[in-house]
Amino acid sequence: MRESMEPVVRVLPTIPLRGVAVLPDMVRHFDISREKSMRAVETAMLHDEIVFLVTQRDVKVLEPTMDDLYKIGTIARIKQVVRLRQGRIRVLAEGLERAELLDFDNSGEYIRSEVGTFSIPQDVPDEIHQEAMLRELKEIFSAYAMTGSKVSNELVVQILEISSLEKLVDQICINLPLDYRRQQRLLTAVDLSDRYDVLCGMLANEAEIQKIRSELQAKVKERIDKNQKDYILREQLREIREELGEDSVESEIQKFRDQTDALKAPKEVKDTLYEEIRRFRNIISNPSESGVIRGYIETLLGLPWNKMSKDNKDLKKARAALEEDHYGLEKVKERILEYLAVRLATKKGEAPIVCLVGPPGTGKTSISKSIAKALNKTFVRISLGGVRDEAEIRGHRRTYIGAMPGRIAQGLHQAGVRNPLMLLDEIDKTSSDYKGDISSALLEVLDPEENSHFRDHYVEVPLDLSDVLFIATANDIQTIPKPLLDRMELIEINSYTENEKIHIAREHLMPKQLRSNGLKKTQLTIDDEALHEIIGSYTREAGVRSLERQLGHICRKTALKILEKNEKKIDVTKDNLTDFLGRGKYKVNKANDEPEIGIVRGLAWTSVGGDTLEIEVNVMPGKGEFLLTGQLGDVMKESAQTGISFIRSVAGDYKIADDFFSKHDIHIHIPEGAVPKDGPSAGITMATAMISAITGIPVRSDVAMTGEITLRGRVLPIGGLKEKLLAAKKAGIMEVLVPEENRPDVEEMDEEITGGLTVKYMKTMTDVLSEALRKN
Repeated sequence: MRESMEPVVRVLPTIPLRGVAVLPDMVRHFDISREKSMRAVETAMLHDEIVFLVTQRDVKVLEPTMDDLYKIGTIARIKQVVRLRQGRIRVLAEGLERAELLDFDNSGEYIRSEVGTFSIPQDVPDEIHQEAMLRELKEIFSAYAMTGSKVSNELVVQILEISSLEKLVDQICINLPLDYRRQQRLLTAVDLSDRYDVLCGMLANEAEIQKIRSELQAKVKERIDKNQKDYILREQLREIREELGEDSVESEIQKFRDQTDALKAPKEVKDTLYEEIRRFRNIISNPSESGVIRGYIETLLGLPWNKMSKDNKDLKKARAALEEDHYGLEKVKERILEYLAVRLATKKGEAPIVCLVGPPGTGKTSISKSIAKALNKTFVRISLGGVRDEAEIRGHRRTYIGAMPGRIAQGLHQAGVRNPLMLLDEIDKTSSDYKGDISSALLEVLDPEENSHFRDHYVEVPLDLSDVLFIATANDIQTIPKPLLDRMELIEINSYTENEKIHIAREHLMPKQLRSNGLKKTQLTIDDEALHEIIGSYTREAGVRSLERQLGHICRKTALKILEKNEKKIDVTKDNLTDFLGRGKYKVNKANDEPEIGIVRGLAWTSVGGDTLEIEVNVMPGKGEFLLTGQLGDVMKESAQTGISFIRSVAGDYKIADDFFSKHDIHIHIPEGAVPKDGPSAGITMATAMISAITGIPVRSDVAMTGEITLRGRVLPIGGLKEKLLAAKKAGIMEVLVPEENRPDVEEMDEEITGGLTVKYMKTMTDVLSEALRKN
C-alpha cells in the first residue's frame, strides 16, 4: 500500500559536502574548511544544533549553486565540533532523516536552504512482502559477508537479528563500506522498495567483485609462490652448473632471453623464441642438437622484424644522386623518381618489382646501387646465376644437417632493416631440376599479394617482404618463365652510343680508374680521338665493361712509366695508343664500294650490341637443292624457307622460268660461321639476296635492312632496333630499311642515333625490293 503524508518545509543552515554522504541514523566525521560552512555550523550550535547536509556532484567546485548539489540530502544533528590547524574544523554529526532540497540561498553569511521532509510519498509493502524481502536481503547480506568483506562478524550477527525490514535496510546501508556516490544512490532512494532494490543490487555486485578479487589474489599468490620456488630451484641449478663448469651456457641463455625481451617483433616470433630458449636449456647435454637450436635462435634474433630505415623524401636530392652516378638512362631514373613520388603521396605505396633488361656491361648492377643511394636504402645483392636448388630461395628445413636460411632471409639479415633495396642479379640464368623450380619460388617472393607473409623453410615464421624494393636484372627475357615475367615491370637498358660512352668514360670510368691505380688527374690525359679509337678498335660491346678494362690498362702503364722514368705527365693520343694497348682487335665491317649480285647487308642484334651481317647467295645448276650454312639457328632457317616460298609465288613478276627451281641449287651463306646466329629479323634480307642472285639484279651497297617476312610477303616488326641502327651508322650505311610497325620505335630515338641515316619504312616485300635492287 502507499501511505501519503503532508511534507514539512523547514529553513535550515546548510553544509555542502565534498566526497562525503551522510545517511539517516549514520554518525560520521567530516572536515570543513569553507567560511560559509563554518558559519552554518556556528549558527546551528547556537540554536537547535540541526543542519542540512547535502553532497556536491563535483568535489572541485568551491562555490556551489543549487545545480551543483544532489536534490536529496540529510537533516542531521551536530554532536561535536573540534577546531583543527589551518582554520579547519572537524564535525561529528548524526543523520536524522531524508529531506529534499527545495531552495538554496547563498547570499548571506552562511548558506540557508529550504528543505522538505516526506515530499515524496513512502512506499510501504504489506507484511508478507516485507517478510519475503527481509529474508532475501539477509541471505544476500550473508553471502556478501562471507566473501571476505570488511564487515566484522559481530556486526553481521547484530544485523541478521533485526526483524524490521526498514531498520534492516537502513542498518546495512550505513554500515556498508561504500563510496559517496553509491551512498548517495541509497540516500536518493526514498521509497523503501526502491532503497531495497538498490541495496540488493549493490550487495550482489560487491559479492561478485569480492569473489573475483579473491580469485585474482589466489592466482597472484600462487604465481608468487611458484616464482619463489623457481628462484630457489634456479639458484640450486646454478650452483650445480658452476660445479660442472656449465655456468657460461646459463649466461648465454640469459643473454638470449634479454635479447628476446628487447626485440621489437610480432608476438608469434617472440613466443617461438621463448619456446626455443626453453628447449635449448633442456638439451644442453646434447651438443649436436643444442648447436642447431642455438643457430636458429641467433637467426631469429638477427632478422629485422620491425626495424626500418628512413627513406629519402627529397625528390631533388634523389634526382641529383641518380644524375651524379649515371649518364643518360632517363627512363630508369624517371621510373624510380615516380616510385618515390608515390611513396611520398601515399605514405606507403606498393613497392614495384623492376627488372632491368640489357646486354652485359650496361651498368644494371651499378644503377641499382645508385637507386639505393638516391632513396637512402640499404643495398643487398643476391646473385641468382646458376642457382638450381629451390632451397637457396626458400631455405632448408631445420631437420636437415647443415640447414640454413634461404638467400632472401639471409639478405634481410645482412641488411639489418626490413625495407632494403634487394637486387636479384641475373634472374634469367636460374634453372630447375629435380631439386625444385627456382622461378616458382621467386613467384611468391615477387608477388605483392603474397610476399607480406613469405615463409622461409628454415625460419618457419612468416617474413614480411612488402617493404622490400626488389630490382631484378636480366640479359635476355626470353629465358624468364612467363608467370615470373608477369610479376615484373621491364625497363630496357639498351646499348650505349659512342657519344654516351665518351661521356661515361670522362665522367665516371676515368676518375674511378685513376683512384684505383693511385694516379692524380694531372698525371694522365686521354684526348677525344684516342677515346674514339679505343671504343671503335679495342672494344666491341653494348656496355662499357671492356672500355673500363682498357682504361685500366692505360692507367697501369702510366703508373709504371711515372715510377720508372720519373715522368710527371702522360698524354695519350691516337698516334701513341698502340704503345699502351697494342694493335686494335676489331675492325668495322664497312659497306661495299659497289653494288653486287646476291650480297645484302643485314642488321643483327647480339649479346654485345648491334652488328652488320653480309648475307651471300649463290645460284648453281643442280637438282633444286636448298643449302644453308653459317651456323644458323632454327628461326633463321625457317625465315630462309619462308623467303624462297615467297619468291616462287612471285616468280612470274620477275620473269623467272617455271623450271628454274628444279634445275638450280640455291646456297645461302652468312660469314663468320663460328658465331651462332638466330632470331626473327633476317627474313627480308635473305629473300632480297635470293631474288638478286636468281634475277641477276645487283643490290645497292649503301642500303642495310632488317625485318621478318611472311609467306605472302608482309614485313613483320623486329626488336633491338637501336643497336642495329648504331651498327649501320658505324659501318657507313646511309639508308636503312625497317618494318613500318617499327616507326614509333624510331621516332622515340634521339637525333644522336638517327642523325645521318635515312630510315625508310617497309610494309611489304615489294617495297623492300623496289628500294634495295639497283635500278638500271
